[in-house]
Amino acid sequence: MLFRTANLTQLDEFDEIIDVRTPAEFADDHIPGAINCPVLSDEERITVGTLYKQVSPFEARKVGAALVAKNIAHHLETRFMDKPKSWKPLVYCWRGGQRSGAMSIIMAQIGWAAHKLEGGYKTYRRDVLEKLETLPARFNFRIVCGPTGSGKSRLLAALAAKGAQVLDLETLAHHRGSVLGGIPSQSQPSPKSFETALVQTLGKLDSARMVFVESESSKIGRLTIPAPLVNAMHNSKCVMLDTSREARIALLMDEYRHYIDDPEALIKRLEILKPFHGAKRLAEWEQQIRSGKFDTLVGELLALHYDPGYLRSLNSHYGNMERAQLLTLTDTSTPAMRQAASELLQALSA
Repeated sequence: MLFRTANLTQLDEFDEIIDVRTPAEFADDHIPGAINCPVLSDEERITVGTLYKQVSPFEARKVGAALVAKNIAHHLETRFMDKPKSWKPLVYCWRGGQRSGAMSIIMAQIGWAAHKLEGGYKTYRRDVLEKLETLPARFNFRIVCGPTGSGKSRLLAALAAKGAQVLDLETLAHHRGSVLGGIPSQSQPSPKSFETALVQTLGKLDSARMVFVESESSKIGRLTIPAPLVNAMHNSKCVMLDTSREARIALLMDEYRHYIDDPEALIKRLEILKPFHGAKRLAEWEQQIRSGKFDTLVGELLALHYDPGYLRSLNSHYGNMERAQLLTLTDTSTPAMRQAASELLQALSA
């Protein structure tokens, strides 16, 4: 065999990691830092798979080999032509089979020290899942609690600016966690990609130091937080933000300004709350939106929807709430949150 194989412990030994799966497979998830050089496009893979099932494996391999050869030639001419002889690439596909094998053989014949990843992406994915089972239990989490608009995310940012360790789940999930929490122009990652990012983030944290993380339900938008991490969070000590109502409304008006700029989108989004609050209440909220009474709307959403649900969830899941560190806030601006972060860190280190 012209090419050599490598395992997951050797990823840092290579100049480049090349994912030869289709663009759709790569978009769903991939080894961090890898580049996508597909040997079959999404459409070509479907064509070959159909031939394999409906005609014969032999006919499928003939067509597939021609397509793979053409695509590898394209990558050699466009992506790899300037690589020196000393270049050392690692190639992988779904299971470390024919797709990565074809690329690795040609690269090795050229003279590069090409390696194929043993087991391919499937082995990497198994490793991610195993780490998600064990990593969360290693950390001393401190959960930042507080109802919607209390400034939890802003406090995390301030703590990070002060050098504290932070696990920002909402940033990883591209979602603020509430029914209105979608972030404009940002789609959420796939579940696999979210879990990969989570493992990468946890792997960079020092288990000997405290890690601050915001209280979350088991889901952030359409993504599910792995159960071992949820359990570790529920068993951790808490910090409770007691933020004034005025400051909470001001914060939400600021962070959700895109809905103020697009009232129709807000009206449409609130329809999801009809089963909980009824058509009459939804009609009242629609009128408030059309009249520009957003501060009134936000106040009612907090009092009638967000706060009751959050407090029920908090009290049922976080058993250490009675001993929570209390942090009172009347201002959620950046300077105020950095001052609050300093006070919190000082109190926790006392």
